[in-house]
Amino acid sequence: MDRQQEFVLRTIEERDVRFVRLWFTDVVGSLKSVALAPAEVEGAFEEGLGFDGSSIEGLARVFESDMLAQPDPATFQILPWRGETEATSRMFCDILTPDGEPSAADPRNVLKRTLAKAADMGFTCYTHPEIEFYLLKSQQPGPDGSPVPVDEGGYFDHVPGGVAQDFRRTAVTMLESVGISVEFSHHEAGPGQNEIDLRYADALQTADNIMTFRTVIKEVALQQGTYATFMPKPFTAHPGSGMHTHFSLFEGDTNAFFEAGAEFQLSTTARQFMAGILKHAPEFTAVTNQFVNSYKRLWGGGEAPSYLSWGHNNRSALVRVPLYKPGKGQSARIEYRGIDSAANPYLAYAVLLGAGLKGIEEGYALPSAAEDDIWSLSSAERRAMGHDPLPASLHEAIRSMEESELMPQILGEQVFEHFLRNKRAEWQDYRLQVTPYELQRNLGIL
Repeated sequence: MDRQQEFVLRTIEERDVRFVRLWFTDVVGSLKSVALAPAEVEGAFEEGLGFDGSSIEGLARVFESDMLAQPDPATFQILPWRGETEATSRMFCDILTPDGEPSAADPRNVLKRTLAKAADMGFTCYTHPEIEFYLLKSQQPGPDGSPVPVDEGGYFDHVPGGVAQDFRRTAVTMLESVGISVEFSHHEAGPGQNEIDLRYADALQTADNIMTFRTVIKEVALQQGTYATFMPKPFTAHPGSGMHTHFSLFEGDTNAFFEAGAEFQLSTTARQFMAGILKHAPEFTAVTNQFVNSYKRLWGGGEAPSYLSWGHNNRSALVRVPLYKPGKGQSARIEYRGIDSAANPYLAYAVLLGAGLKGIEEGYALPSAAEDDIWSLSSAERRAMGHDPLPASLHEAIRSMEESELMPQILGEQVFEHFLRNKRAEWQDYRLQVTPYELQRNLGIL
């Protein structure tokens, strides 16, 4: 038994932990949880916990349903919202086949495989997500059918005595108590919209942190009598919720994206990484923007990027090179602005990183930076400048993903097929719906 496992078992005994929750996700990023008695944890470390994988979206086919959940002791945390009496803890799991091999269908394993490829190329990947969400008075819509936000605040607003202010303070304290470091928190542009930015961490830890983050935010909201949603675009007239993520690759202690004296201080590695992301973005948009509603955000304005472009401090670009302080070469990074906060973080980071690594491997050339506000250009101007659009709907995104050679390589055939099957079903359900918009627009005149 290794030292981390011994620490977990000792902590469970010392803190009188009564329940140990084992967490993992399905292909669309829904959190799954099974509670284990403390006496069973040592056995789970050694042999894993058996369960029926065919009942979980995308994990196993019926004829190979037996799976094992292997807890990762490095992710052990006490869950503060469960209280001190009868303490509850959690660990993330890797999903294994009965013979102990990593499951090809486990989203966490998909990201681990991509990070292993980066490591073979000499890179460690660090990520820093900016997670937006809406805080609503309840899950129930108001009289007009729209959600009801907790306030009418705007970007960076300080709302004295505001619900969101108390909410953010409690949420940040709780996040830090489970080992998630927070860099910023503030009111975002929409009414009731908030943003909390997590500190840099390696990509696997960040993905685990995002899954924990969503749970913490939901729990704190429920405790305070409100409702938090990560839905990409809950309001027609207000901005959607994104999860802009900053990426950097390090070679040992050296930032591989930094080159003093180069344009924007960006190394060839950084430029090729960006070129890979831009070239393959249409193919992976179904993963980073996986719901019908995601495309209402991408094409609904409000600083959401809709076109394949990059820029230095250009907030209309899909990939942005942020400004950083002179002499701070270690902070050189790129920001991908397309991803929304409802994405499966394991798969989203795997496809983004995989596309960037492909750009480095193949030596892709980066097109010219976009200097203009891309939204203000005409369609003809955008075409002339090479700013092709992202998919405009989940249907288009599915088509682009189906035609990709790279996505099945990154995701593995099983995740690729299961993910597409799930998304095709969602699109089919959506296509059949008659919406209030259609009734309002057509019923009285047709």
